[in-house]
Amino acid sequence: MITVSTDKTKLDVPFIQDFLKDIYWAAGRTIDEVQTTIDSSVCFGIYLDGVQIGFARVITDYVVFAYLMDVFIAEEHRGNGYSSILIDAMMNEPVLKNIKIWRLATSDAHYLYEKFGFRALAHPEKMMEKVTI
Repeated sequence: MITVSTDKTKLDVPFIQDFLKDIYWAAGRTIDEVQTTIDSSVCFGIYLDGVQIGFARVITDYVVFAYLMDVFIAEEHRGNGYSSILIDAMMNEPVLKNIKIWRLATSDAHYLYEKFGFRALAHPEKMMEKVTI
């Protein structure tokens, strides 16, 4: 049975860090850094028969803006629609229902997010960033 939960006490932090430390967007992230990101975000664990198989988190002010981050399904569980279940749970989470602008960055999963209404930035020339890594 698949379940999605926002209960941070259920999260398997070593599992999350083990995945993130080798993925392109979070390479080298330590377990302490992963815990800090969890503490500072609305988190979603996805579980198959009670075992965590994926994760995602949202940084938000709960009204104007939300940013999706660290979305993943463990490789051995991909191709079963679990990422769609996870994103759907995030988009329908009651505490996030009033958010006006959702953003994310992805290099390889555009098709997934397009199903939930995401699209390329209408005015990317207005966006700026500061990167310190």
